[in-house]
Amino acid sequence: MKKTLIVATRGGALAETQTGFVVSAIGKIFPDLDIQIRKIASQGDKDRRTTLWELKETGFFTTALEDALIAKEADVAVHSFKDLPTEIRKGLSIGAVYNRRFPEDCLVSAKPIKTINELPKQAKVGTSSLRRTVQLKRLREDLQCLAIRGNVNTRLRKLEEGEFDAIVLARAGLERLGLAEKISITFDPTTFSPAPAQGALAIEIRADDDDTKEIVSHLDDKKARIETTAERIVFSALGCGCHAPAGVFAQIQGSQITISGCFSDPDGSNFRQASVSGPEADYESLALNLADKLR
Repeated sequence: MKKTLIVATRGGALAETQTGFVVSAIGKIFPDLDIQIRKIASQGDKDRRTTLWELKETGFFTTALEDALIAKEADVAVHSFKDLPTEIRKGLSIGAVYNRRFPEDCLVSAKPIKTINELPKQAKVGTSSLRRTVQLKRLREDLQCLAIRGNVNTRLRKLEEGEFDAIVLARAGLERLGLAEKISITFDPTTFSPAPAQGALAIEIRADDDDTKEIVSHLDDKKARIETTAERIVFSALGCGCHAPAGVFAQIQGSQITISGCFSDPDGSNFRQASVSGPEADYESLALNLADKLR
């Protein structure tokens, strides 16, 4: 009998595209597997008004998919890893960290520019992130950082309609949607810190589902898993939620890992920036060391 694998995803162009990458990769390794996709609306998909930094709870974009896993209505859930709370829900595990590319943030401008200094004075910049707001204001104090919600295409439409002079997005989303030509500026992640695990896909499964664990293990990227784990350790040690004004970026080069990050109060005061480097094998202690420095 042909085995069926049910893959849960949020709706929307980016989520479905990312899930398509995962389904395609699994299908190439297991061509006899019957893979079915189940679309599930998250709270974040239903609530398009609340600004992300006003949220008290975590899992705004992931809880509904995890509910389906726990209820055995799905075998796999595909997430943008940056959306997952740093504490994995009881009974679940990350079966694979996949396709980590383009972890940077980028700026899309209504008019062609090459540097952020070319934006108009007091330019209106759309962002749903306190982390991005704090770092943007350090680059240009006069910028008006205004809340923006919606998927990538909705945000691009708001930019085109003149609501904003520029918007800030994760580069990975634009690249995966074939919209890289929209990017005006790509920020250096070592100085403009992204969200932890940004750019990576998390393939979440039930912890006791050994059959599915074996299937998705073929997609696990060891380097990406170490980098994203280090980033998430920093956030966990800082005790800040998904929407805090903090960012972190880890990069393995050869046998060394460098972890850099920033942390501030919600209003941007007491801004701290630091980095640590050392052997890849010491990534956990290095991450905790960075968290201590950022405190």
